[in-house]
Amino acid sequence: MNLKEKTDIEAETKEASRARMLGLMNEAAHAINEASDYLIRQGKVLDLTEWVTIKEYCRRFGIKNTETVSNWIKRGIIPAEDTMVIEEFNSIRMIRAKSYAMGTGRTA
Repeated sequence: MNLKEKTDIEAETKEASRARMLGLMNEAAHAINEASDYLIRQGKVLDLTEWVTIKEYCRRFGIKNTETVSNWIKRGIIPAEDTMVIEEFNSIRMIRAKSYAMGTGRTA
């Protein structure tokens, strides 16, 4: 295989990866729009930048285990008004995306 053939294959692979990534991003945007439309029709206005899943909360705030956040909810560190369950979406639990103060002066 000569250098030109190798370069052409790499360019094709990068282009295929880029196309796949753009496709995934479009699918995600479509899913978010559908969810927003549904919630609005149900009389619930939900800012998807303010409310996140437990997994996304962990990613944003550098928490290693989703069980940690679930325990914070059970113990009241994350107050009930900052959580919601959307039953129509497989009973997914959403959390307000903000830092929470723990009793020891640390933040969650």
